[in-house]
Parts: sequence; C-alpha cells; structure tokens
Amino acid sequence: MERVAGLEAATAGSRGSLGSFDGAAPRLKVLLVASGGGHWVQLMRVASAFAEHKCVYATTMRGCEREVGDARVHLVADANRWNKFGLLKLALRMLLIVLRERPDVVISTGAAPGYFALRFGKLCGAKTTWLDSVANIDRLSLSGQMVESYADLWLTQWPHLSRPEGPLFRGAVL
Repeated sequence: MERVAGLEAATAGSRGSLGSFDGAAPRLKVLLVASGGGHWVQLMRVASAFAEHKCVYATTMRGCEREVGDARVHLVADANRWNKFGLLKLALRMLLIVLRERPDVVISTGAAPGYFALRFGKLCGAKTTWLDSVANIDRLSLSGQMVESYADLWLTQWPHLSRPEGPLFRGAVL
C-alpha cells in the first residue's frame, strides 16, 4: 500500500496536479485503462488509490470483471503498430468510450488502449496520468514516448529513465 500511496501523492504534486484524492474532494469519474498481462496487473496495484471515486475500466483482458467488483468494464480489442487497421478500430472504440463515460481523470499503464484513452481524454478536458510499465527498464515504451504531450502526470517506474521535464519517477508498483 505504500507504493499506492506514493502514486496518490504523485497525482497531487506538481506538473499537472490531479488534485486531492483524500476523500475531501468531490467524487470523480476515473477511467482506468490497460492492456492485458503486466499492464493490467500494474493498473490493479494502483486502482485502490481511487476507490472512493467512480471507477470505470477499459481493457483488452477478458474475465477481469471479478477483479473490479461492480465497476463498469469496457472490453477493447488489442492492437499494435504492425496492425494499422486494428489501431484505427481501437482508436475509434476508445474515442467512443471516452465520449460515453466523460471521465474527469484518465489513468493508464499502457499500452495502445491507454495511449488513445489519454489522448482523447485530454481533448475532452480530463486530467491524465500515464504510468509506464515496469517492464521497460532500458527505455520508455513506444506508447509512453508518444503520450508525453497528453499526460498531465507522466511517470516512469525506473529512476534512471526520469528527467526533470518528465517522465517523473515516484516509485514502482511491482
């Protein structure tokens, strides 16, 4: 839980503060987005920091509903840079989810679904947070690099990848 508290503290810090998540602030709608596998595991590690808010999830991982209780879950197809048509369909699906849900905050641990969610969320006025995967030890993920302009809070889980202008290091979730 110390690591989750670290993320919560980071979201209240500088470079695009997301405000207070201590219960005193109004209840926000938070869209949490991740691909399956490690991205999903890392998202679940930070999700409890937003338990007092209305959480909605988007993921490529089927069968995750039991992990999020009665929160709404949007299933999306996975896509990558080698599947251009798949990326186009994913982008359209994420746009529709963001327009339907109208989140106050969008948080993602990657990959492509999170990139599109942050990009469209930012266009719709949401505060955005990107937490790059811990698996990216040598350099940021491609999505993590591309999301820089759309993330109010841009985080890496490796100290040697942080820079003063971002991404910032505020700890790791695994």
